[in-house]
Amino acid sequence: MLRSLLIVLTLLLPALVTAPAAQAAAPTDCAGPAVRTYGPASVTAAIVGAAVHDGRAYVVSRGPKPPVLAELDLATRKVIRSVTLPDGPAEGEPEGGWAIVVSGGKVYVGTYPVPDLYSFDIATGEVEHLHSFGKNGGFVWSLAAAPDGTLYAGTSPDGRVWEYVPSTGAVRRFDVLVQGEHYVRAVAADAGYVYAGLLEKNRLMRVDRVSGAVQELAAGDAGIGVVAVNGDRVLAASGGELIDVRKDGTDLRRVQVDSGLLDALTPTSDGTVYAASRPDGTVYRYRTGDTALTKVIVPPSEGDETRLIHVVDENTVLAFAGSGGVWWLNPAAGTSEFVDLIDAGMRPGAERPQSMLLVPHQAVYVGGHFSLEVLDLRTGRERRIRVPGEPKAMVRRGHLIYAAMYPTGGIVSIDVRTDEVRTLGHIGHGQKRPWDIEYDPRTGKLLVATAPLAADLQGALSVVDPHTGKMDVHVGVIADQSIMSLSLDADRGVVYLGGDVLGGGGTPPTRTSASVAAFDLETRTVLWEVDPVPGHRTFQDVKVHDGLLYGSYKRDSGSWMVMDLATRQVVRQGKVSGYGELTVQRSRIFLSAFREGGNAYELDVESGATLLATGLGDEWHTNPQVHFEPRSWYAWGLVGRELARIRLDPACPA
Repeated sequence: MLRSLLIVLTLLLPALVTAPAAQAAAPTDCAGPAVRTYGPASVTAAIVGAAVHDGRAYVVSRGPKPPVLAELDLATRKVIRSVTLPDGPAEGEPEGGWAIVVSGGKVYVGTYPVPDLYSFDIATGEVEHLHSFGKNGGFVWSLAAAPDGTLYAGTSPDGRVWEYVPSTGAVRRFDVLVQGEHYVRAVAADAGYVYAGLLEKNRLMRVDRVSGAVQELAAGDAGIGVVAVNGDRVLAASGGELIDVRKDGTDLRRVQVDSGLLDALTPTSDGTVYAASRPDGTVYRYRTGDTALTKVIVPPSEGDETRLIHVVDENTVLAFAGSGGVWWLNPAAGTSEFVDLIDAGMRPGAERPQSMLLVPHQAVYVGGHFSLEVLDLRTGRERRIRVPGEPKAMVRRGHLIYAAMYPTGGIVSIDVRTDEVRTLGHIGHGQKRPWDIEYDPRTGKLLVATAPLAADLQGALSVVDPHTGKMDVHVGVIADQSIMSLSLDADRGVVYLGGDVLGGGGTPPTRTSASVAAFDLETRTVLWEVDPVPGHRTFQDVKVHDGLLYGSYKRDSGSWMVMDLATRQVVRQGKVSGYGELTVQRSRIFLSAFREGGNAYELDVESGATLLATGLGDEWHTNPQVHFEPRSWYAWGLVGRELARIRLDPACPA
């Protein structure tokens, strides 16, 4: 696996050693190196945007900074050219490009989390920053080119359609399409209109390119994430439903897939439409008038997101997988072939890790985008395991690691002896975003905390049998809150849940304070529920220890608290640099937190928060975490995007 040069840190003194040496037990030496790094924790060639033009494919990376735009020769199936998208003038740095379109000899890319527009000249290879649609934290979700070359972009969080004229650089922002909408997730355009899919209000809208007049064409039951023009009709994907309507809003037709969500649509010249769904990845065929979608094949990238389907000819359908792959499908023969973009020559880069797990004296596992990076602590060797999604949280039981996956809401097992990956099943009930997972040794069950993906407030606690895959899903266990974290008191058979009043986002909360609930695993009932600190809306993590519940709040400037479980009264509050994950080690509580350089603290009910390390960076995709070696003050975590072994001895200075 490719590894970059080690990051030279300020505030911490790194020293490169082999993994076996780093694992050896030794007394803490406060004068020795505070951190040792091992290269990028997770590397990826995952993609978000893809386009096809004149025998070449253009794909944009997801995660690495700066993003990579790669040109793939479809005949040789090799990457022949790569460029990076430079940082624009707006605050922040681009990390990928969901939106991509080819027009007038140029490839146009819209980026995130800085919503900027770039062009790549196919003839000269020149990259140019064209425009900023907003400030850091925004997205350009989609781009479309009208027949005259004018570009249209759908953005968030302003929820607008923008117009950009390449010949003049003129920019226009259209009026609000629907009040309260923050996400224009998909756009398509023809000579007269722009068609926009709204993620929160579930609407398909038509905008007159000249007057700006807005008309609603259809409403769905879920956010509309894909829009395409098909002759005199418009197609849209609303969850698992295909909406097919005339451009004037008449003759509305709806067809539903058996399961999953539609994430790609492409019409052909004869009116045939190909569609792909996730998490199963099935490809369907459809024509206006059909009452059902016809399955064509399940492609070779289980659980993947399809970024683009492109019909080459009657015998070849080309598709791009979000995990960083391209596959060719022969619909008649029912066969397919998959090529990993790294193998094709796309330059991988360091990404923001999703999760981490230490198997003591054996290996460190880092969850990335559709992969697990593994550092073998016995040999120092590295390897990569492909998994169906992003492992948001992991726990180990014996020789199996269990991972809760986004965006499928699936639970998978990974055998540490063989690297075999097996899917146990999917939580369902709209619970696509897992946040935490623990193993209950008394019952042999897995406990999973989740939030919905769509504009919904109700999260869930799921009790999963790892042997049978049976899932007992308790939706709304805390009313009108998602479940961000859980902490098990195995002796009492009670799991404590930390809530979030914002739910999946995109819908107004009904409550003002995040709750803690005690859930009895034997009776499967809520014993009690309290709001420990009024006005604090989101728990990032909770951890029970010695009769106390520690909590880290996400959206409240690094606030943390300690609650006495017997009295349900808060006995300590404080503030640190930011939010993160709590860990118990040797009867002490530790917190790894975002902001102010990335810090690690010890939390104590008497003395408060003590800074143990700084300069760790803010490069976690989820929440910062550390994983201690047994009976040690050394923990595995991140420094920047590097995998690191960090000394967190309370007896040593920060």
